Amino acid sequence: MSKDVSVVGLDAILRELGAFGRYNIMNYALILFPCYLAGMYAAIYIFEAGDINYRCEVKQCESINNVSLWLDYAIPIEKGKHSKCFQYASTTNSCTADAFNTNLKEKCSSFVYSDEDSIVKDFDLGCQNWKRTLVGTIHNSGLFISLPMTGIISDKFGRKKALSFAALMNCIFGFSRSFSTNYVMFLVLEFLEAGLGAGAYTTSFVIAMELVGPKGRVFGNTMLNTFYVFGLMSLAGLSWILQDWRKLLKIIYLPSCFVFTYLWILNESIRWLISKGRHEQALKVIKRAAKMNNVQISDQTLAPLQKIEAKPTEEKNEVDGEPKKSVFVQAMKSSIIRRRLLTCSFLWITCTFVYYGLSINSVSLAGNKYVNFMLVAFIEIPANFTCLLVLDKFGRKRVLIIMYILSAILCISLTFLPKDQTYLSLGFYLAGKFSITVAYSSVYIYVSEVFPTNVRQSLLATCSSTGRIGSTLAPLTPLLALYYESLPSIFFGTMTIIATMLVFTMPETINMPLPDSIEEAERLSKVKHRKTNA
Repeated sequence: MSKDVSVVGLDAILRELGAFGRYNIMNYALILFPCYLAGMYAAIYIFEAGDINYRCEVKQCESINNVSLWLDYAIPIEKGKHSKCFQYASTTNSCTADAFNTNLKEKCSSFVYSDEDSIVKDFDLGCQNWKRTLVGTIHNSGLFISLPMTGIISDKFGRKKALSFAALMNCIFGFSRSFSTNYVMFLVLEFLEAGLGAGAYTTSFVIAMELVGPKGRVFGNTMLNTFYVFGLMSLAGLSWILQDWRKLLKIIYLPSCFVFTYLWILNESIRWLISKGRHEQALKVIKRAAKMNNVQISDQTLAPLQKIEAKPTEEKNEVDGEPKKSVFVQAMKSSIIRRRLLTCSFLWITCTFVYYGLSINSVSLAGNKYVNFMLVAFIEIPANFTCLLVLDKFGRKRVLIIMYILSAILCISLTFLPKDQTYLSLGFYLAGKFSITVAYSSVYIYVSEVFPTNVRQSLLATCSSTGRIGSTLAPLTPLLALYYESLPSIFFGTMTIIATMLVFTMPETINMPLPDSIEEAERLSKVKHRKTNA
């Protein structure tokens, strides 16, 4: 009895175990917590490196308590506000109106910061916006390392080991960052935390997808994304309450140390155990799950697994004289898998580029920045539940095509709306964020369904890390508007239109069991969508 046969039978085992038993609920509850934390970690740089109010220090005037008596004389007005980076040249050592030359501006040599909290104030980064925005770039750059690395660890050593490792890295480097004494130390720790710990979410996602049958994947994906949004909203709330980035880092990163204990309390993925030939361990987990769910797995369902020889398939191949080969290399030899990997990577780049581009440009929304951030995050919750309603009803491809096209229409339409139509613009903006969020959530689950089990997380992580090209480029979109105001919207629309065309080349995976071998993954392109129970 081959390994492939046993893994195919796993979907039948999962059906008999049930989707909402005590075993499933307990494991999902454990997985939701790191997803919640991941939401906070993904956006923390927005608040720890947030822009704040400051002005030039006018040394001869600072001793005067009533700043309004001299501020207009000393600091020029730019776009209706006092300049942050320039002051009028002093002609005398006094603070009268004639003590400043209003025809000559000078760059600030030192700054007076508001009471707002940010690394801008602590590390004296006034008028060095490139240093402030570099924090986000450094954070996203770390993802190019963490996601593939965590994927390799997960596929080789196990899902829970990869998750525990990433959580420990988050705890160590995130918590340590709160003690940064200078800008360089802060950046190094920012990179290490993201570079070694950002794979916690993708690992949690893979565990969740492998925990349930085909029918449970969309609901599981919705719950993960919803808790991720709760993390985003909690981050804004905590930032608003604490007003101290050092305390904020301590509070949100310390709980990640608890996730490290999952190494001992979380059950390993049954599907991963079987794919690695660890059939005895897989059988123990299945029996434990059946006991917790108070169900009996039929002997007929367990028969294929119980008949498998105890030694791993890899060992059998070596005994038979077949050289052991890297599964990843074998997967890359498949032209179908290669094309699929490139297509999925572009779909991911499109989602991150538009998603983060809209988020970054949301600073133009009037009002409290913390409330605005929570509002923009909250719109993702109905988007995620929309996925729950439509993905299993209309299929992955159709939903992706519609949402990409809708995103393109809404983004480009924003350019043509009159500027005085505040509420209409806000409605279009939130609708654009809604549609790209649906697409983003759909891509996550879709990509996990088109690759085989033994390289699933490696290829999922490759797509995700490649997709970070989009989130890295997104902060540059406001610069495009300096050349042509509509250029960012044109870029967003063009990317989503190309992505739409690429989706047509992909297979439909609705109600299909997860492929466990390269051959099964290749056959997805050749079979018609069929209905299964799960």
